[in-house]
Amino acid sequence: MDGKADGRAAESGDEHDDERGEERREEGTGKAGGNGIGQGGVAGLSLPARVVVGAAGVVVALAAAVHLSMVFLHVAPQNSVSRQHAAAIDAYVYPEFEQNWKFFAPNPLQQNTAVQARAELRRPDGSTTATPWTDLSAQDGAAILHNPFPSHTRQNELRRAWDFYASTHDAREQPVGLRGRLSEQYVRRIVVSRLGGGRDGLPVDRIQVRSVTVPIAPPPWSDEKADTKPVYRVLPWWPVTTDDRAEAGR
Repeated sequence: MDGKADGRAAESGDEHDDERGEERREEGTGKAGGNGIGQGGVAGLSLPARVVVGAAGVVVALAAAVHLSMVFLHVAPQNSVSRQHAAAIDAYVYPEFEQNWKFFAPNPLQQNTAVQARAELRRPDGSTTATPWTDLSAQDGAAILHNPFPSHTRQNELRRAWDFYASTHDAREQPVGLRGRLSEQYVRRIVVSRLGGGRDGLPVDRIQVRSVTVPIAPPPWSDEKADTKPVYRVLPWWPVTTDDRAEAGR
């Protein structure tokens, strides 16, 4: 008797548990379907909310398009559109969105600079004679042209030495700091090594260096104007020391 009663009680309890579980599942399904929590994305929103989200998306897309267009026209080479709307572009870009490519790399060179040198030879009677100017940059260019494996020295030595000198001297060719004197020595020894310690049996007594800068002419389709007249920067004569000749002979 007790065993049968216990069995019926257990079965009754299981039935009640099953019924309560079904009720919970139905309630959960009803809630999800009623308020849209179970549906993902914009589709789960009400119609007014979807309109607001759509309008916000359009505004953001238009703002991004305007910003990218303005910045592009600002940094791109001048054209008919950027010239026509220059005032509006500048008013939008400055000062918050100014672009400066020097942050990443220097501006491209718009001029050609050649380094030339000549030597003063001393005759046995004490008189001197000067050699014609030798274009050292042209020699480097000829050694690089059509060479699939150009020398690193030909590509950079003279060019970097001249940049070093120019950045450490003022307009009167006076050195600025100790690096100025060092740059003079560096350029002098490069020139002596290129020209040699002597010519025609006569020793090199002094050398002189100059640069020739020629602005690059604008392309035919451009309305820009540029003076392509060469500009010379002539340095004073430098005496050649014994150490300079020793370095040149290495």
